[in-house]
Amino acid sequence: MDPDENRRGWAERSQDYSPAYYADIGPNEVSETLAAVFDHYVDEDAAVLEVGCSSGRHLAHLLDAGYENLTGLDINESSFDVMAEYYPRLAETGTFHHGAIEDLLPEFEDDAFDVVYSVETLQHVHPDETWVFEALTRVTSDLLVTAENEGNSPRRGRGEERVSVVDDGAGEFPLFHRNWKEVFSGLGLAQLLVEPTDRDTIRVFRVV
Repeated sequence: MDPDENRRGWAERSQDYSPAYYADIGPNEVSETLAAVFDHYVDEDAAVLEVGCSSGRHLAHLLDAGYENLTGLDINESSFDVMAEYYPRLAETGTFHHGAIEDLLPEFEDDAFDVVYSVETLQHVHPDETWVFEALTRVTSDLLVTAENEGNSPRRGRGEERVSVVDDGAGEFPLFHRNWKEVFSGLGLAQLLVEPTDRDTIRVFRVV
């Protein structure tokens, strides 16, 4: 699957793993961990960017926790219609951009946000587009948080990069397992903490 096909699959997704699918699930333990991390490391007026926000379930939880300077990016245009239905206060108060992160990130200035985070989005970045990881470090002035599937083995992503294929009933799409500590430490960030969950590994990095 080439990068364009990979992006198109997410832009057009309407069944499993679609914006409506995640809105039905609502906030989860990752949402709670994000709020706890923010409470410890940043002020409530921090400028926050979620990369791959979908219908906004994590941002909505942060809004309820008192964070109001919220921005989201998503490639699936239906995300924002679903957000308006499920999380109307977020839709009205947040700032949202439709498009691929590969197209949108270059538009932001250096250090545009205090916190940038991703939940199960960077794991879908095609190997030909990994320059976006450096772009993420460029636009954050303080924290970068990843909550990604690093593989199901006890080593959780500490080995070589792997790719798996997920079949959601509507077709197959790739999931790239990466060592996120290695990726972002190599770009000059310091890992502050790591917390494995049943599905993902949450990592908090700081610009140094």
